[in-house]
Amino acid sequence: MQKSIHEILENLGVQPNNGGWSTGSNWGSSNTEQQISSYSPVDDKLIAKVSIASADDYENVIGKAQSAFLEWKKVPAPKRGDIIRQFGDALRAHKEDLGTLVSYEMGKSLQEGLGEVQEMIDICDFAVGLSRQLYGLTMHSERPSHRMYEQYHPLGLVGIISAFNFPVAVWSWNTALAWVCGNVCIWKPSEKTPITAIACQNIIEKVFKTNNVPEGVSCLLISDRSLGEKMSHDTRIPLISATGSTRMGKAVGAAVGARLGKSLLELGGNNAIIISKDADLDMSIIGAVFGAVGTAGQRCTSTRRLIIHESIYDKITEKLVKAYGQLRIGDPLDQHNHVGPLIDKDAVNAYLESIEKCKEEGGKFIVEGGVLEGHPYESGCYVKPCVAEVKNEYKIVQHETFAPILYLMKYNTIEEAIAMQNGVPQGLSSAIMTLNLREAELFLSAQGSDCGIANVNIGTSGAEIGGAFGGEKETGGGRESGSDAWKVYMRRQTNTINYSDTLPLAQGIKFDF
Repeated sequence: MQKSIHEILENLGVQPNNGGWSTGSNWGSSNTEQQISSYSPVDDKLIAKVSIASADDYENVIGKAQSAFLEWKKVPAPKRGDIIRQFGDALRAHKEDLGTLVSYEMGKSLQEGLGEVQEMIDICDFAVGLSRQLYGLTMHSERPSHRMYEQYHPLGLVGIISAFNFPVAVWSWNTALAWVCGNVCIWKPSEKTPITAIACQNIIEKVFKTNNVPEGVSCLLISDRSLGEKMSHDTRIPLISATGSTRMGKAVGAAVGARLGKSLLELGGNNAIIISKDADLDMSIIGAVFGAVGTAGQRCTSTRRLIIHESIYDKITEKLVKAYGQLRIGDPLDQHNHVGPLIDKDAVNAYLESIEKCKEEGGKFIVEGGVLEGHPYESGCYVKPCVAEVKNEYKIVQHETFAPILYLMKYNTIEEAIAMQNGVPQGLSSAIMTLNLREAELFLSAQGSDCGIANVNIGTSGAEIGGAFGGEKETGGGRESGSDAWKVYMRRQTNTINYSDTLPLAQGIKFDF
């Protein structure tokens, strides 16, 4: 790290203030007793302590957001888009510092940290174009001298509950689109990565102040899970966008559904790559290894399972063992390393428990796991990526473990492979490695992958913002980012205009008196 973490925080406007952090007016806490301590999994050093928002703070934020919405929705969409463009430019200016902070606070590699900020920039660019394309439809009326059309209006307050593994990108996917649609946003980030959230709030706050955007269009609440639960039950927040575990998503979905609100859920994945006998094997290994060990296996799109044709199984396992032997594990800010730490020791314990459960069910590890000790692994969060031969029906294989554990299994026919790929509760991302056109098309057809994302000759992880991101089954059914995902942040309205001098009714109904 060329700059010290203190220099980076200063550049991002995060200044120490009596043990807490002062970051402007659109977030904060009057609570000086309860704090969240953010430790880096890289070296176990304290980054900062942040005060937790209280119930009174929550009500203050809701009030500011409601007032801001009344003004923000009046701003023409292209003008809102121009402000989002300026946010993208500000992110470009802070890309190195923010990307480094993401890497240091979360533990992903510096390249992935910088890539996450690039995703933020990309979604801002997407939102700028979208600001002139919030299209409705027109349709012909059965009644003479009538016109029908539909349009979209902003919902109001959008609540965003984000996870630690993408501490800034997922927030931007939601906010860039929600803002350009005319909504205001209230963000409750993961308590494991609060400092990156504060840095983002500082960046957008400066842009908003320059453009006289009302306070409350972007709000931040630092808290434990209690405020996320409060947001889910709050009828003043029409939409809750929540990213995290399936357990968390079910709780949020139930709470929001009970009040007939809208929820956008991005939950767990149990992603597989099918490797065909007709695959490019070298390409397959690159996709599988990056998918399995990138972000130390802590992506919702991480590759958890490899479904390998039996005729090439031995060849693939040999190549995998060799590739895993070349992995460098260590400080993610050192770009020579491939794998950084898990987020915390709870994640390490979950990793170890999963390995033991796999062995108990009969799994055979061809690349052994374990926790790394000594210098430079003093944080206790560095683990070895491992590979096990399993059966798809093992309980642990059906479960998503947020760690670099890769499960291998054999198949004979493509239909069998697709059934195995689909034979888990989750349905986020999937891939097939094949040069066989028939296999590729079958995998993408209605008889193929049941996931929200299905790829051919690329891995399961890594998604461009132009396509809608999300999955089915226990992944939650939500869609974020590109395509027409913007519609979830809007309410649809059908309009009929009568420009005649009579009042005919539809369906030929007569009502004369």
